[in-house]
Amino acid sequence: MPMHLMRAHGTIRAMEAKVALVDHWRELATCYNTVACALDRALQDAHGLSMSEYETLDRLVDLDCEKRRMQEIAAAMYLSQSALSRTVARLEKHGYVTRDLCKDDRRGVFVQITEAGRRRHAEARETHLTILAENLTPTASQPPPHGT
Repeated sequence: MPMHLMRAHGTIRAMEAKVALVDHWRELATCYNTVACALDRALQDAHGLSMSEYETLDRLVDLDCEKRRMQEIAAAMYLSQSALSRTVARLEKHGYVTRDLCKDDRRGVFVQITEAGRRRHAEARETHLTILAENLTPTASQPPPHGT
């Protein structure tokens, strides 16, 4: 094969790889947005929680510790520090969490789930799992998610 054809073939393959990469990103974004909207709707309708509020409670339950720094929760989630702060404020207003300043570092804020928060999380957990199963479990007519 002549050199100019080999270069052209390599360029085409590189372009196809870039298009495939962008297509894969779009599939992931569409999947995330579909599931996030379904979760937000179902959790709000059945339990009065946004997806972010449920996820915050879920992280606190899964960490199974007395309290956790807001920075650590934010790092584990998709929320910015300010969005998490607003989410925690809403949860605190409903009595699902408490916030305390760190005694050693007054800039640090600890979040602790309350018994009411644990109950609300437990009530909402089945709804959360149902929506995940409905949207993420492949059926016979649906191929598995890309890359699996």
